[in-house]
Amino acid sequence: MEKQNIIQDNELLTEIAVAYYQDEITQEEIAKKFGISRIKVGRLLKRAKEEGIVEINVRYHPVFSTRLEQQMLERFPIKRALIALDHQDEEEQRRQVAALVSNYLASTLKDQTVVTVGQGRNVAAVADHPGSMPERQCKFICGIGGTHRPGDSINADHISRRLAKKFGGISETLYAPAYVEEKSQREAFMRNGTINETLDRARKADIALVGIGDMNENSYMVKLGWFTPHEIIDANLNQGVIGDVAGYDFFNAQGQHVDTVMNERVIGLSIDELRQIPCVIAIASENTKALAILGALRTGAIDIIATSALNIRTLLNMSQ
Repeated sequence: MEKQNIIQDNELLTEIAVAYYQDEITQEEIAKKFGISRIKVGRLLKRAKEEGIVEINVRYHPVFSTRLEQQMLERFPIKRALIALDHQDEEEQRRQVAALVSNYLASTLKDQTVVTVGQGRNVAAVADHPGSMPERQCKFICGIGGTHRPGDSINADHISRRLAKKFGGISETLYAPAYVEEKSQREAFMRNGTINETLDRARKADIALVGIGDMNENSYMVKLGWFTPHEIIDANLNQGVIGDVAGYDFFNAQGQHVDTVMNERVIGLSIDELRQIPCVIAIASENTKALAILGALRTGAIDIIATSALNIRTLLNMSQ
């Protein structure tokens, strides 16, 4: 009986929501039609949104996005701002941003283009964005070594392979771990000819795809064991670290490099090396990353930022 009441209740919510949002019937007319008060109609419409029966998405006119991008170009030394529609669901927001980057690559990649690939969920989402893409004889190279989690889909090597498959190109693996415990271990890896040659090709890429991270106890680096939650808090509170580019090169709000326990322990391209790549695309879909994006833009290493409209508006307000 209780289940039947729930079904009937949802049917009423749906019927009222359709009448108001789709058929554009006023709340007063709905109240008369269903024999309920005007106030109750308002409450039911609110419930319909809370329970997911109604989803309201504000669609930005292209002119609006263009204006936001123009303001970003006036404020920061970048070439493009790829601005996605705002979405409450974090995964959907990531897909929206990834779609913009994927489409940008589809229109930009040419035969023989070389792309350096970073790690993380936002970069992985670009590789996983559905849809057929024009095949190019391009090359994707890992810009950072591999992690110790087998089968991890946000490992740079896995992402590079999926991007190569997506665009009909080829992939080159960086045969080294991303993180080592001691600086001496990194020095030993860096003396290896194969590793050096791959990194050298990555440094000379035409495009780089990297993520922007912020400092929090649930970050990817904590899950990997590179940082303890205590070290994250210490770096944030005592050293002024607000974010990272590519998963390990840390900076403060002014975009200045900050030394951390990660120094000389990661095998991958640094911010200084990324600056030498003609087009660095930095991706940050989460709406918690506005401050980290601001610091990243101030490093001078970013040429294209891909993020949400909310982050862009926040950035513009913070940089005034």
